[in-house]
Amino acid sequence: MINIGQFNKLKVKKKVDFGYYLEDKFGDEVLLPNSNAKGSKVEVGESLEVFVYRDSKDRLISTLKRPLLTVGNIAYLEVVSQSEIGAFVNIGLERDLFIPLKEQAFKLKTGKKYLFYMYIDKTGRLAGTTKIHEYLDIAEEGKYKVDDEVKVIVYDTAENGTLKIAVDREYIGLILPNEHLEYIYPGEEISARIKRVYEDGILGITTRKKRLDAREELSEVILKYLRENGGYMPYNDKSSSEEIKREFNTSKNYFKMTLGGLMKKKLITQDKEGTRLL
Repeated sequence: MINIGQFNKLKVKKKVDFGYYLEDKFGDEVLLPNSNAKGSKVEVGESLEVFVYRDSKDRLISTLKRPLLTVGNIAYLEVVSQSEIGAFVNIGLERDLFIPLKEQAFKLKTGKKYLFYMYIDKTGRLAGTTKIHEYLDIAEEGKYKVDDEVKVIVYDTAENGTLKIAVDREYIGLILPNEHLEYIYPGEEISARIKRVYEDGILGITTRKKRLDAREELSEVILKYLRENGGYMPYNDKSSSEEIKREFNTSKNYFKMTLGGLMKKKLITQDKEGTRLL
């Protein structure tokens, strides 16, 4: 049986002007067009590992090219075009993978990359979906520990603002609303760290830096602001949370702690008007 959307090991049965016919052990045949065998020496009687899919005319064909995604797997792929019925993503072959509208959990943007799962639809054609949750794995015990740095990609957002993410493109994780200061869009890949590992194996992620690292970084931002503005800024530990978030993209609590640290080092002073560089 020849499996569509997967690699098949097939024997070269015969050569024709437009390519080669390959067959499995049951005698089922599929064409390997010359264009899909370009750069490879193919001999009748040898066995080849080929990827099988349907071409633009819905014919079953094979290729020696390596696609970016196969059936039953997840990959981070770019949307290359869209139509009224769905979107198309590049999988490294001359034919793009179709993503039906009903399989888009959020609006896709051409030129952006997202995580997709490949499946075979009811008509026997290859298709993809952004609804990947059930195809991600739970990290095995000991795989990650608290404070490990990881790469994460958002694949969905809950109503309460919790971000559903794929950790290292493979494992289920989440970022609670208070663990990300800026909005992270679906498909966006960012660096983060493990904050906790839940009992069920789901990974709790934060984009916040460790407290000491965050304070040191914020200290440099504040000092730079003061140097570039004549040694003064109209913000102090009495400023509103909204002002601090808008200007320094941090919480009031972190801002106050950082100002306190700079004052202890005798680098700044505060008054009712703001903060001054010493």
